[in-house]
Amino acid sequence: MAKMAVVQLRNYPSMTTDSKVVTEDELLFLLSEQKWKKGYVCLKCGNSNYCKGKKTFSRRCTKCKYEESATAHTIFHHCKIPLNEAFTLASIVCCNPKTSTYEISRQFEIRQMTCWKFKTHMMDCLNDPEKSLKLKELLKIYQDKVIIS
Repeated sequence: MAKMAVVQLRNYPSMTTDSKVVTEDELLFLLSEQKWKKGYVCLKCGNSNYCKGKKTFSRRCTKCKYEESATAHTIFHHCKIPLNEAFTLASIVCCNPKTSTYEISRQFEIRQMTCWKFKTHMMDCLNDPEKSLKLKELLKIYQDKVIIS
């Protein structure tokens, strides 16, 4: 059973009663919209024509048949945890980088080492100006979608 993308950690805005659960498909749609907002270009051959891929919100090049998922070559590439938890953890790390991985591990019932690796990856992204801007823009859209005002 998937855990809800609702958080209650110290120094992080509570998203309990005024929040809604965001599904993995909604997050994949959000990622695909942001990833290809300037248009699709195949990484293998440079073709700009595509069709629907086999996986949800993936795109397949019509020339070389290369299929690219919505998470490929993003900060969530090779992510081992469910996407809704990954977005929530990324939000936590961006809002409060000093949050302990032990605390995150207990809250989400994820191995501490997995939390540490994910947090390290997010911190690397935050230290890179280009990736940081993209990450913050993506998380802003995510937070606007999750928090109902």
